Amino acid sequence: MLKLGEYQELTILRDTEPGLFLGNAEEDEVLLPNKYRPESFAIGDTLEVFVYLDYEERPVATTLHPYVTLNNFGYLHCADVNEYGAFMDWGVQKQLFVPFKEQARPMKVGNWYIVYLYLDEQTNRLVGSSKTNKFLTNETLDVEKYDKVAILVTHLTDKGANAIVNGKYHGLIYIDDIFEDIRTGDTLQAYIKKIRSDNKIDLVLQAPGYRSIEPNANYVLDEIKAAGGFLPLHDKSDPETIKNELGLSKKSFKKAIGSLYKDKQIVIKEDGISLLDEG
Repeated sequence: MLKLGEYQELTILRDTEPGLFLGNAEEDEVLLPNKYRPESFAIGDTLEVFVYLDYEERPVATTLHPYVTLNNFGYLHCADVNEYGAFMDWGVQKQLFVPFKEQARPMKVGNWYIVYLYLDEQTNRLVGSSKTNKFLTNETLDVEKYDKVAILVTHLTDKGANAIVNGKYHGLIYIDDIFEDIRTGDTLQAYIKKIRSDNKIDLVLQAPGYRSIEPNANYVLDEIKAAGGFLPLHDKSDPETIKNELGLSKKSFKKAIGSLYKDKQIVIKEDGISLLDEG
């Protein structure tokens, strides 16, 4: 059976006027239109394609890469709204339909929204929903403190940045732990700082505790090299200056340069830090 909304490896069966017909082991077939056909191919070759429904509700294959795949979240632009719902640009020819009942708030043309892609079992159509909370639960977690995770920033508040963790859970980066510009829709690597008794997840963008020393040290070392061997920052620099220049808290910065100093890679001077061979 063809898998709507997913990438899959299919075999080239025959070359026809409208395009290449592809098939799987179950003898299901789908058309890859001519505009997506590879420059060179042979019957029997396999292609990785994405399958969705065309304007006549028939399965069709494409080599384009959509902005969201089945049972995942994406940050999508609203291209149109009519009496049935909203239509999102999701990177393939036919726009993704988000019915009014699946809109957390009324969508407007030109705005961007976090959207979950699912398969409507009644109609067998791919549908979007901005009611993201119903697809997330922290009731049971398969992550732990210090784990590296993938996040999608959903919205910013006075508390910090709310995020979807590994496509499954709610998480929050507290404002005091944000040392770089982040926006709704950003996909980032983060770390679990803490899991609370109610299973709420606290996140940070730098590895927490002792685990952050080495990666931050490497980052600061790269910044020194990029600056020609010297940075006008040191352990007595203003925290805001460090944050603006490197995106690190002063505490993380001091740990990083302390690690570099112990490894005899830098010299710490009154006016800044430099590579050892520069000082």
